[in-house]
Amino acid sequence: MQAASILADEQTVLVTGMLLVVCMGLWATGIVAEVVTAMLFFAAAMLLKLAPASTVFSGFSSSAFWLVLSGMVVGLAITRTGLGTRLARSLAGRLSGSYTGFIGAVVALSFALAFVMPSNLGRIALMIPVVLALCDAFGLGPGRPGRSGAVLAVALATPLLSAAILPANVPNLVMAGTAETQYGLHLAYLPYLLLHAPVLAGVKGMILVAAIVRLFPDRMSAAAVDTDEPALAFSPEERRLTIILGLTLAFWVTDSLHHIAPAWVGLTAAVICLLPRIGVLPAEAFGAVNLRTCFYVAALLGLVAVVNETGLGSRLGHALLAVAPLEPGAPAQNFGVLTAIASLFAIVVTANGAPALYTALAGEMSRASGLDLANVVMIQVVGYSTLFLPYQAPPIVMAMDLGRVPLRSATILTLVVGLASLFVIAPLDYLWWNILGRFP
Repeated sequence: MQAASILADEQTVLVTGMLLVVCMGLWATGIVAEVVTAMLFFAAAMLLKLAPASTVFSGFSSSAFWLVLSGMVVGLAITRTGLGTRLARSLAGRLSGSYTGFIGAVVALSFALAFVMPSNLGRIALMIPVVLALCDAFGLGPGRPGRSGAVLAVALATPLLSAAILPANVPNLVMAGTAETQYGLHLAYLPYLLLHAPVLAGVKGMILVAAIVRLFPDRMSAAAVDTDEPALAFSPEERRLTIILGLTLAFWVTDSLHHIAPAWVGLTAAVICLLPRIGVLPAEAFGAVNLRTCFYVAALLGLVAVVNETGLGSRLGHALLAVAPLEPGAPAQNFGVLTAIASLFAIVVTANGAPALYTALAGEMSRASGLDLANVVMIQVVGYSTLFLPYQAPPIVMAMDLGRVPLRSATILTLVVGLASLFVIAPLDYLWWNILGRFP
């Protein structure tokens, strides 16, 4: 009986690995629509009995799923009420000028917002409608490369640069929670910011701007912006939506006080937007919400859960450790190897799942490399913020969908920025850590 159980477990791990390769390959190449791959995962996982339904469909109960859904409702409200256009007009005069300056301002604003809003998906939902309205104001209409560049500036800056701020995204919180639970390691806000912000946010932000300007060259039309035209009075819907957004942002900023997850705050805002008289959208407007991205996020999180529950994730991690060239007394080599391991984990189980797998193995990696445990844990931030394909971060996919950016465009930019992060950002990060005295 025991031998049969072991054989069944081995078969489950093997089949899970095959399903992982198929799903990730389809999401990466876009051969079929993301939602088709998502449905394929659900069907295959249940038919093959890889895990209980509670695990396979766990993505639907995750806060990320509901934050994506509520974010789309709020984004639709911002667009339909005209509030996004009004915000764009107020920013247009300050951002008018060069296309490079515009992209730089969008990247900087996306990063700055991470200090006050703890959710990548929430920031995407607020920023994309405003950026699209700005593109319209500057003559960057649908189909223009500059429009895709502006949307992707928000899409990549939001998850990549926010990795430098401890409470600003899901991977950071997963890492901090796992490190505290498993090792009693407590991460502090300011030391974390000093360690990561200068390179992971500052230098990477400049690389992102340069890549967008190079890959999506365009020119803004200043004549399309008439900032001298008197602003129309706020409509009742705009006033109500402004109050809803203000309260939502206030609850997001103060989540450390009331301990209500950002997803449930966003969901409440979405419900209020759809309420009669109080809200700003008719109930039938929900039909305009694109649920494809929501199903994609649910499938992605469910796949990660299945990989972890079947033991495939742990096996992959230990297999990497068995061949990883970690050596005591070689900090530069160890830094590079650990960064590469975290990057590989982010490819296999996405950026959200990588910290749980990496941190669980951090003790073994610390012993093998001779590095301090805190340093080993911190190095993974460099790795899981190095993304090569859009599917690795749900916020990128959500922004692509809201901004109608083709998968090919997003893939090219993500790949270019990922390679630059691996070969430019990682070495600079190592030098910065040495300046701070992290490696004796």
